[in-house]
Amino acid sequence: MNYKALKKAIVILADGTKFFGKSIGIEGTGYGEICYNTGMTGYQEIFTDPSYYGQIMVSTNAHIGNYGVLDYDAQSNSIKIAGLICKNFSYTQTRPSADGDLLSYFKENNIVGISDVDTRALVSYIRDNGAMNSAITTEVDRIDEIEAELQNLPIMDGLELASKVSTKKTYFIGNPESKYKVSAIDLGVKKNILNHLSKRNIYIKVFPYDSSFETVSEWNPDGYFISNGPGDPKPLVKAQLLARKIIEKNLPLFGICLGHQVIALANDIPTYKMFNGHRGINHPVINHETKKGEITSQNHGFAIDKDAAESNSNIIITHTHLNDGTVAGIKVKSKNCFSVQYHPEAAPGPNDSNYLFDQFIKSIKKAVS
Repeated sequence: MNYKALKKAIVILADGTKFFGKSIGIEGTGYGEICYNTGMTGYQEIFTDPSYYGQIMVSTNAHIGNYGVLDYDAQSNSIKIAGLICKNFSYTQTRPSADGDLLSYFKENNIVGISDVDTRALVSYIRDNGAMNSAITTEVDRIDEIEAELQNLPIMDGLELASKVSTKKTYFIGNPESKYKVSAIDLGVKKNILNHLSKRNIYIKVFPYDSSFETVSEWNPDGYFISNGPGDPKPLVKAQLLARKIIEKNLPLFGICLGHQVIALANDIPTYKMFNGHRGINHPVINHETKKGEITSQNHGFAIDKDAAESNSNIIITHTHLNDGTVAGIKVKSKNCFSVQYHPEAAPGPNDSNYLFDQFIKSIKKAVS
């Protein structure tokens, strides 16, 4: 790569602020809500996580691309971020098992990336001013036009995005001879979540985001799962209705991230857009039932209302985020339902929360016994 030949590139924030850098080698413009991730590893898992759909990712790690990409690590069938901003982009990779380099991966997915940005200054600015829409571009000769397009970009608050990443058709994961069957509602599910379920003797049928209770129940599953995903949970009315019916019938139900928020809304607990959100593999959470701390992987820009959860007589707050006191997990009293705001399946990342999948299995065993 001829570094001197790299084109100038610009980060444009919705409030007019600009940061300057260089193209990684892909020309064009990307639009999305800007956010940052503090993870020191796992960039491919981040880029392919459907929960990041519609977002431009700033990496706080100084080097991106140094270990290339591996097909096994992908959490979906394509890159889901709207663009990448980093300090140093590595054009060569040193992992013997890698399937390729990151630049080729970005080119295959037609994703714009910018390097040589002062990411410390950019992240500091986002922390002070909040997540907002942004654009990254190598088309420096049409800045006025890009700024005008940026002002017309829908904001994340109120935006339904699950339909953009959910499966269009049902499909199966796991061994058909498994002991248990689970219906999974795909709001933007990560591959490794399904892997964790299937290796626990579960055969999974994955359904589109807007499936009805009647549809997901007709193959007589032993439990139900509502997945992670992008966007605002409030527009997902059908998913909320589905969760409400499952809870009313006291069937085993587990939710992660966006699924957690949907379960909260199904219990009349409102959600809200966070100032910045939580994104990284180092977030501390306390489990109030075990009194143990967990280091967790998180990726969300919405949260459930803590006051409403505390005042709801049917809800127990099981987990709390130790950095800011937000709700990180709940369960429904006298019902076979629980959910968490973070990602127990994250890989690479902490494994402190893998027990939640075992907890789901126990709830299924209890229901079918």
